[in-house]
Amino acid sequence: MTGDTTPDDDTRTDGVADMADNPYASRMVEYTPYAVAVGMKYVSSSPGRGTILLPWRADLVGQDGTDILAPGVLTALIDHACGLAIMAGLGFEAAPATLDLRIDHMRPAAPRASVTCSAHVYRATRTIAFLRAEVWDSSPDDPVAAAQAAFTLNRREAK
Repeated sequence: MTGDTTPDDDTRTDGVADMADNPYASRMVEYTPYAVAVGMKYVSSSPGRGTILLPWRADLVGQDGTDILAPGVLTALIDHACGLAIMAGLGFEAAPATLDLRIDHMRPAAPRASVTCSAHVYRATRTIAFLRAEVWDSSPDDPVAAAQAAFTLNRREAK
């Protein structure tokens, strides 16, 4: 799921650049009720990749007085970024659903910090997509969490 690598083509992509012509990508974040409710912001996507920002908000903290985003909110962010990565590559016809999501919480996010999640499909069959994702606050080199996921692809047949 990478883009064209022809050297003479100015429209080529390295597989991580923004895919502005994808009609699904930003809509998946901007119009999904839960994503809107928690304030997720679309960052970028390309085939098999998706990145979403979750700004810090006081009503999303785990324990009163900590100013640290709740683990459940991070779980939702990771799940949504994985869905975005699938949709960016396969479109609505993929109809993905989470089968398995394993998250290693490596450290708490910094107090009052926004977090970013980037997910990518590293393998896809006709019926299952396998993904990896990372969440960070200040730098992708110092992740807050890392995840492995499997999504079923309930591909809709064209009629």
